[in-house]
Amino acid sequence: MTSPSSPRTMDELTLPQRLQKSVGGSFHKTALLQKRVRELVRGAAPLIETREVNPIQVAFLEMERGLIELIPEEERPLI
Repeated sequence: MTSPSSPRTMDELTLPQRLQKSVGGSFHKTALLQKRVRELVRGAAPLIETREVNPIQVAFLEMERGLIELIPEEERPLI
């Protein structure tokens, strides 16, 4: 049983709680978020319409919606 003040849904959780619940111990998801946050900090446009300005939150929302994926180095096209 949860207390009345304890969060029950993903919407009621803080960003760190949502990240921990979603990413857990997944190295893949952690690497994906780190890479996307770096891109956003460097000026990349968000892939979603949002008023959110926190690049961690934006990257997390993009990941939740399946809009970003991590491509291994050997699969990236050569420039």
